Amino acid sequence: MGSVPAALPSFADVQAAAARLRAHVVRTPLLRHPVLDALTGGTVVVKPEPLQRTGSFKLRGAMNAALLMDPAARQGGIVSFSSGNHGQATAAAAHALGMPALVAMPSDAPAIKVESTRRWGAEILFFDRRSTDRNALAAQLAAERGATVIPPFDHPHVIAGQGTVALELVEDARAAGLPVDALAVAAGGGGLISGCALAMEAEAPGAEVWAVEPEGWDDTRRSLEAGRRVSNDGAGSGLCDALLSMLPGELTFALNQPRLAGGLVVTEAEILRAMRFAFEHLKVVAEPGGAVALAAVLAGKLPAPGRVVGVVISGGNVDPAVFARALAEP
Repeated sequence: MGSVPAALPSFADVQAAAARLRAHVVRTPLLRHPVLDALTGGTVVVKPEPLQRTGSFKLRGAMNAALLMDPAARQGGIVSFSSGNHGQATAAAAHALGMPALVAMPSDAPAIKVESTRRWGAEILFFDRRSTDRNALAAQLAAERGATVIPPFDHPHVIAGQGTVALELVEDARAAGLPVDALAVAAGGGGLISGCALAMEAEAPGAEVWAVEPEGWDDTRRSLEAGRRVSNDGAGSGLCDALLSMLPGELTFALNQPRLAGGLVVTEAEILRAMRFAFEHLKVVAEPGGAVALAAVLAGKLPAPGRVVGVVISGGNVDPAVFARALAEP
């Protein structure tokens, strides 16, 4: 696996991020619906991150990392790489703090994510998803510009910021008299779920945390089973463009391995049905990668009967044609 960097974040870092981010991100609400409870047999509480300022949870991690940059480094700005949601988040964070931003994006990134990133004032550089070493590209671009790299997931400040999703979910569920027994979270590179696992360990000890991934991109599930990081072959469907990381991060896997209950895999059909369910019943627009956790619970892959189950809908920046396809599902 290679050596794991020593700078693993802690729950204290998640708590500090929550205080730091209070003025910069939306505390998204907790949603429930009787149809969801009836279908699953449990009490399901949903955290809708499409209602975040950039349409996904990614603003939390990017903004936390940007706020922690040395003031002297801000003049050089931020460089990042992203299929879209982290790109928008770093662009928004840079805009808020008066910094330039350069985002390297796959040439096949959804147009809605490209345009949204550009709208925040970021410069965009396209690369080939299959052949480019993203970390090397970002390091080269940052060196050329004197910029700071904020990667999508394998960074302690990013992970801590993402963990505020679960921290808020547990706090709000507890205030409603609903102690959480299990939490389903999407996993790409693992930044969101590793931060959430830190929060759950401290705030809901004993609760299960499950990684949910699309078919063909279940590197976290297979890595947990193998006890080491295992990569994807890249041959799976590209429907969940937000979850197409080839390999779990070093930091994220080090955090996830001892804390996650396991990994769940959902099909394209289950994802599209979850997108439609979120729209019809929760009135939330979810992108495919953002809907996988809900898909797992609706499909019964994370048993809910008699339990309080948390679900993170992680993003809503969906291509209109893909959303139309979801709405056309029977």
